[in-house]
Amino acid sequence: MNTNEVMDNYDKYVMHTYGRQPIVLDHGHGVKVYDKDGNEYLDFFAGIAVNNVGQTNEKVVEAIKTQAEKMIHSSNIYYNEPAAVLAEKLANKSHFTKTFFSNSGAEANEAAIKLARKATGKGEIITALKSFHGRTMLTVTATGQDQFSAPFKPLPSGFKHVPYNDLKAMEDAISDDTAAIMLEVVQGEGGVNVASQEYMDGIQKLCNDNNILLIIDEVQTGVGRCGSFFAHDLFGIKPDIVSLAKGLGGGVPIGATLATEEVASAFVPGDHGSTFGGNPLATAAADAVLDFMDEENLSENAKKMGEYLKDKLNTLKDKYDFVSDVRGLGLLVGIELTMEGGDIVDKMREKGVLINCTAGNVLRIAPALIISKEDIDSMIEKLDEVFSEI
Repeated sequence: MNTNEVMDNYDKYVMHTYGRQPIVLDHGHGVKVYDKDGNEYLDFFAGIAVNNVGQTNEKVVEAIKTQAEKMIHSSNIYYNEPAAVLAEKLANKSHFTKTFFSNSGAEANEAAIKLARKATGKGEIITALKSFHGRTMLTVTATGQDQFSAPFKPLPSGFKHVPYNDLKAMEDAISDDTAAIMLEVVQGEGGVNVASQEYMDGIQKLCNDNNILLIIDEVQTGVGRCGSFFAHDLFGIKPDIVSLAKGLGGGVPIGATLATEEVASAFVPGDHGSTFGGNPLATAAADAVLDFMDEENLSENAKKMGEYLKDKLNTLKDKYDFVSDVRGLGLLVGIELTMEGGDIVDKMREKGVLINCTAGNVLRIAPALIISKEDIDSMIEKLDEVFSEI
């Protein structure tokens, strides 16, 4: 099929739930992707912060091929080795002892919410405005953005939303029925808003003092993206439950909900499950992702390249008065504009660079963690060209 035929098929047969860019991506390697017409793009969005180890990573591809030849799926009624290996690796990278495997970030967050309610016997979950936790009925209700949840009312009960980085608002929202506080340390979809250290310290104390569980949604921030395997470690906090997804499988769908021994013990057989969660193929891919990340020290590269990227972007901020802020952690970076950013995304694509706009006016940069200074320099050069034309 050619480009137009693929797009026509989408229009005819695929539900219109996305505003898609007018290209058909066909293949890629490392930080570059190519469309069906042969055009090359420097990918600074990585499939929404998914392709942390780059496209067609040899270690991950080999793991997928090897496992596919052995067994793709069994059932959680049986044990499988790749899932056991992955659970141990995740425990060794954290203070958590148990993992529940699923297939996406929304599912990982759904499991987190259910676990918090089961473990505490309470029903209320407090989240932040401008947060994003998924699109299932439960997680879209947890999301603090009415634009995502309003069309699907009536919504499940038991959720409160308070302003982000506002400790007093959080304290005032706590009730006798509060099971957990659920937050992102960087709100990716909400505009790349970064929590302050004072806020996270205060949240930890509120949870400790009120016997409330702390859930950190690391679907977008986790797996090294922010300069540490878990972004919450950068703040020195100890959540009870954490969700992972996006970067964990190197592009293969997988979600994970991690919890401490005490909290995880609330789940017993029959409480929760997933047909495909923890399948041998996805967990073998994730095993390879973690091995590659350790071998190449990608969390540290994300930290260094993120600092380099923000320095370069701040140079553009000083040059153009419509750039109001540059913020983020590691390689999850936002460029806030005084205008809508959609046209800039289009112009960057035309110049061979893929980026994203979120919250209307924030350009979101989230490349693979293997990105180099040379790649960043190329992107900055194109962004400077686009900005100079405004």
